[in-house]
Amino acid sequence: MKILLTDIHHGNGGGHATYLLNILHGLRDKCDLTLAAPATGRLFKLASEVEGVRVLPGLYTSRPFTLIKEVKQLRAFLKRERFDIVHANGSADHRHVMLACLGWTERPAIVWTKHNTNGLDSVGNKLRARFGTDLAIAVSDYVAGQLQDSSYSRSLVKTVRHGIDLTRFTSVSKEEALTYKRRWFGSLPQDTVVLGSVGGTDYAKGWLLLAEALSLLEPDLRRRFRVLVAGDPPSETLLGKLKEFGVQDQVVFPGLVKDIRPVLGACDVGFVLSFAESASYAIYESMGMGLPGLVSDAGGLPESIRPGLDGWIVPVGDVSAIVQCLREIHRDGKEVLAQKGASARRRAEQLFAMPSFLERTERVYRTIVERRASGYSVPADVLTPSPDS
Repeated sequence: MKILLTDIHHGNGGGHATYLLNILHGLRDKCDLTLAAPATGRLFKLASEVEGVRVLPGLYTSRPFTLIKEVKQLRAFLKRERFDIVHANGSADHRHVMLACLGWTERPAIVWTKHNTNGLDSVGNKLRARFGTDLAIAVSDYVAGQLQDSSYSRSLVKTVRHGIDLTRFTSVSKEEALTYKRRWFGSLPQDTVVLGSVGGTDYAKGWLLLAEALSLLEPDLRRRFRVLVAGDPPSETLLGKLKEFGVQDQVVFPGLVKDIRPVLGACDVGFVLSFAESASYAIYESMGMGLPGLVSDAGGLPESIRPGLDGWIVPVGDVSAIVQCLREIHRDGKEVLAQKGASARRRAEQLFAMPSFLERTERVYRTIVERRASGYSVPADVLTPSPDS
């Protein structure tokens, strides 16, 4: 299969970049892959280092005259290259692909992955669903439900959960964990619990809620916790809030690290307390490293954790619930945390293994190519998401 993948991000790209890089690395020997993404982004840079993959600069501008020019160029490129599939990953690139394929009876199949929980009622979404989507990939059952309740229900809807490299993200020894803790915090009492997230430092990621919850603990208990939050340095406004809570000395920001394992390796619990989240590499990676997870019930996050077995789920924005979890974590102690972490690792092996992600993604590609070639109609059963779909 000859596949063009597109993305819109100029900067870090976050989970989009990870998602597409996994496809490029994992399917390059099975498919003829091309990526078209902004040359200024992290995805473009890292994808250019993947052997056997063609990487081209792609722009998806909304300004009318520039948009028309870009769409014409894309249409000519698609007609020349004769791709079997175009796989879009944002709204702007999805729009360009739709416009480039309008009126073309021999166009490639169009696949779109919904990476967020944004609403789907806009005119743009309705047009893209009607004229530019043969199959929509949901990264969680929550997202699949959104797609089913929207105009995209006319297309195939398939749930394909993210995959992580479980040979890379794996538990560290007690000695390694101690070394990593000392790297970030210096010497700590043995009963100190470190909670960590590699999901970023934006306010929407909810780490400030954890800081507020810490501030509400009695001083002796509060001192028994530390927090690591990897990502771009937080804004001065957020740092100011941290100081207001009086826990600034207990929270460390390692920055945008290239290798997140030394961050997660220092932790006893992984957390993602987002206000909105379709799915989270951050919590999957922490689970892979044998850490129980503390997550909000936003979007697809609760699908990763079984309360009491793999970690804790709290209502979005509920600081008092986080306080109760912190008390429980301290009361349970390191031995129970280790047991829950082992359960979280098994859960990650069941749901988020890279081979499963790649096999399901390839199956989706083959399904839509075969159905489009045969002039398919959408059967009702393929619209039902499931963990194994």
